[in-house]
Amino acid sequence: MRVLVKGAGIAGLTVAWELQKRGADVVVVNPQTNFASAASWLAGGMLAPWCERESADAQVLKRGEDAPDRWEAILPELVTRNGTLVVAPPRDYGELKRFAGRTTGYRWVDEAEIAALEPSLAGRFREGLFFPREAHLDPRQILTALRTNLAAAGAIFTTETDEDDGYDRVIDCTGATRIGTLPGLRGVRGEMLYLKTDEISLARPVRLLHPRIPVYIVPRGNGLFMVGATMIEAEFSDPISARSLMELLNAAYAVHPAFADATLTETGAGIRPTFPDNFPHVARNGNVITLNGLYRHGFLLAPTMAAEAVNLAFSDHPRGERSL
Repeated sequence: MRVLVKGAGIAGLTVAWELQKRGADVVVVNPQTNFASAASWLAGGMLAPWCERESADAQVLKRGEDAPDRWEAILPELVTRNGTLVVAPPRDYGELKRFAGRTTGYRWVDEAEIAALEPSLAGRFREGLFFPREAHLDPRQILTALRTNLAAAGAIFTTETDEDDGYDRVIDCTGATRIGTLPGLRGVRGEMLYLKTDEISLARPVRLLHPRIPVYIVPRGNGLFMVGATMIEAEFSDPISARSLMELLNAAYAVHPAFADATLTETGAGIRPTFPDNFPHVARNGNVITLNGLYRHGFLLAPTMAAEAVNLAFSDHPRGERSL
């Protein structure tokens, strides 16, 4: 089977990997030669289905709890399985209790246990929640390695292609570019930044709860930390706003004051595509399969949703739809 994959973000690349695994010949088309326009380039890379359950449907947990294993199968040794630590200042202890009431898979940790998990946070938080089965990865490392491996295995990457004719199947993974043409798809703006400091060391993502803007800090190694991310119901792609920048920096400072002296190395803003139910959808119409709406769950759900899309591609039925 010869398949054209449209889009080279995390959805398109995991679909291409799944196709190759099943013996298909794959061509990936994307107007950009790099990942600069991919929302997944700005992602946190947290494989955190138990934490996400705080605001997401139970199906996100059901379909995402094996994400670390799926990623290990795709790119061995690039997944860090250190869990997730969730904390809150004493004044926001109610937020911690609320978060605990909406999630599972955690244990309460006291000040001593927080210090054992993250020595840099010793004495900073009295209580927290530790989710031991969660994991994280570096999206930029994953995207680069996955594309390299696909090309080495025979996938063709191009910035333009002829008409869709000549392919047995076409799988559209073009994300936010389909807003306005794919019914119900909308954009949710996310903003993030990178800080660099040698004064802090973290082994796992740390989520700071706050009534207005809960944030997460994800270690990238070598003193680099990703801080994100806002969620704004808007589709404009301007640079990060001053308000968001200040709020993210203030949150990082609340986790540890040393972040005030960190170097701000990068800021970014991107549009996450999502449907009204905030779930990814996979649909087929003839020989065209569409995978879209990964929202904030891109790396968490991409492997399982790619398998759904490829299942439809290999199906004998010309029409069908699957969603979470």
